[in-house]
Amino acid sequence: MSTAARTPLALRIVADDLPGRACGGYENVHVAVQRGREPEGAVPGDAAEAAWEFTVDTVLAPDGTRDFRGPHVHGRRGARFLYLTWGEWPPGGTFTMFRRAKLFLDDLPAPAVEGGAAEARLGLTDACGLPLCAAVRPPRVRWTTR
Repeated sequence: MSTAARTPLALRIVADDLPGRACGGYENVHVAVQRGREPEGAVPGDAAEAAWEFTVDTVLAPDGTRDFRGPHVHGRRGARFLYLTWGEWPPGGTFTMFRRAKLFLDDLPAPAVEGGAAEARLGLTDACGLPLCAAVRPPRVRWTTR
């Protein structure tokens, strides 16, 4: 794929219903979007809301399907996703990941991709009161055009 065929897609993720600073035996819980292997924009687990904004690139694959690229994008072609990573982050310490949630980019509505901007909204506490993890698909996450 040619880099000339890349089109920027502005993404915004907005989350509420965070599980708390202490939950599931963890303390100083924070959630972040994962950029490469690192957490970015960590938010305390007791915040009223968490929001992240960044850009990914869309490209046209040789078979005519859309694909996604960039430092926030993970997974293989046809199954790309974003990670929300949960970790303990004690004062003066380092972020230690203990679970992650995957937001799949193939769930993005076509008009949002074509329009160049999309927003995801979701709650971050699972049915057991713990940090949301694993595959997060609609209707648990709601993607819209921005």
